[in-house]
Amino acid sequence: MFIAANNLHYGMDFCPAFWDWLVQTNQGGKVFSIEKVKDELEAGDDELANWASAQGDRFFLRPDETVIQAMGRVSNWVNNNGYTTPAKNAFFQGADYWLIAHALAGRFVVVTHEKPAATRTRVKIPNVCVGLGIKVMTPFEMLRHERARFVLK
Repeated sequence: MFIAANNLHYGMDFCPAFWDWLVQTNQGGKVFSIEKVKDELEAGDDELANWASAQGDRFFLRPDETVIQAMGRVSNWVNNNGYTTPAKNAFFQGADYWLIAHALAGRFVVVTHEKPAATRTRVKIPNVCVGLGIKVMTPFEMLRHERARFVLK
């Protein structure tokens, strides 16, 4: 979500209020991400990487024992739903696997720009979430649900 938000609708250069809202809403305990996503963002060596580095463990959660246990359910679902071996390997090596396990363990909602698709060559976040009973929404749905407002004074 973060990369697409920065590259498209909520660039840090023209919509800093979105990023401020994320931090403020995180401080209220409603919005957060995970350590594995932070690792991917920091690999970018750009303004988004700097923003991610400035956020602490409160924003980017570390996995705990419940997340590790949930990973088994996620991997079983992926392994039993007809994905190709390269698709499964890519999924298990990326942050999406961890993100879904965090959501499953904590009964969280996953926010993503990804759309579900009937493909066996790429494991899509919404497909896995629906298969495991995890609620998923777009960033726009999240912003409306949380009644975010970016108003110029």
